[in-house]
Amino acid sequence: MTFSIAARLPDASLFGIAIASSSPAVAARCVHLRAGIGAVATQNITDPSLGPSVLEQLGQRQSARVALDTALSATAYAQYRQLIVIGPSQAPAVHSGAHTLGIHATAVGEHAACAGNLLANPQVPLTMLSAFEQTSGPFGVRLLQALRAGHTQGGETGPIRSAGLMIVREVSWPIVDLRVDWDERDPIDALVRLWAIYAPQIEDYVNRALNPTGAPSFHVPGDP
Repeated sequence: MTFSIAARLPDASLFGIAIASSSPAVAARCVHLRAGIGAVATQNITDPSLGPSVLEQLGQRQSARVALDTALSATAYAQYRQLIVIGPSQAPAVHSGAHTLGIHATAVGEHAACAGNLLANPQVPLTMLSAFEQTSGPFGVRLLQALRAGHTQGGETGPIRSAGLMIVREVSWPIVDLRVDWDERDPIDALVRLWAIYAPQIEDYVNRALNPTGAPSFHVPGDP
């Protein structure tokens, strides 16, 4: 029901996840990030509680593999879950339980990993990883390009209905948290359009939080 990428910059200053699914509001259940700590995508027959559990282990300086295995050992239903985990250093880790749905696959790189289930073909995650690694430019653009590449490769067997993008950095909140919870046409395209609107304003919103006296006006009605 889902395909996704979790990634970091080499210096771990940014972590991000891009995700798409035939299910509604996929990013509300499956995306978990913590600045400076890591990123976790929890998918297939989703247990959202695994996200915070893995992040807690990453926060104790466990590797992605150890953090993932520790969290899975505490649940009776690991065979139903598919996860991607990436911490601030070392290799990402992935898990696809025995009851992962349909065609499923994963791909792991140095600074990113991809996974999917109910896929049109097993090449989708590898295509996503290659797109991320070969795309230059802003981190968010690279994540979205990976998502688009996965969709172009075939994506899910069914139509995509929701998509999301989240990015964290040194502040305590996500600097990007964009979601298309239901779109019967093309939620990935809608997400890309949201990014185009939001991306030029990211720094202004951060500055408004950190130093409102120096924040720019957005020239909206009523704002001089």
